[in-house]
Amino acid sequence: MLAGCASAPAGIDAQWRAPDAGRPLGGGVRVLVACEAAETALVRLCVERFSAELTARGATAVAAPDAPPPAAAGQRDDARYVALARQAGAQAVWVGSVSAAPAEPRSSGMSIGLGGFHIGGGGSGVGVGVTLPVGSAGSAAVEYAAEARITEVAGGRLQWTARAASGGGGDAGAQLDGLSRRLVDAAAAAGLF
Repeated sequence: MLAGCASAPAGIDAQWRAPDAGRPLGGGVRVLVACEAAETALVRLCVERFSAELTARGATAVAAPDAPPPAAAGQRDDARYVALARQAGAQAVWVGSVSAAPAEPRSSGMSIGLGGFHIGGGGSGVGVGVTLPVGSAGSAAVEYAAEARITEVAGGRLQWTARAASGGGGDAGAQLDGLSRRLVDAAAAAGLF
């Protein structure tokens, strides 16, 4: 129970490890890498980034064929990935899941107001005020979050899962670089390599 409730490393929002999890990713083991996202570009970037990080740590990454993601409200079932991993001769499955959320709109931070009010000289008057943004009209940045989970193929049991948010701007590729590195580092720190 305590192993499953271990505190998450820096940069990881949440993490869980099976109490009896071994080292399913160590020693050049073949790992099927799959990703789920709403957009094909995110799926490909996710598979590419996680595969590179896993390979850098000594695993042999095998990209899973593209598959439609599970329904958003549906329960996660990695049985389809376990079957693909068996066909590919892999001993573990790494599934990444990427989601995007619009961040707060960026504003220019400056505006110019024109208008006036006067009294005297036989009357009073009020002018109409106009505010014009200076610079860009602002745009919404997209921040990404990623979840990763490891399932061992022999018994089809979940061994570990974690979630991290990018916490920064940049394009999707740059954000996924950081997310994949943090999640693979967290798996290593949890003793799965």
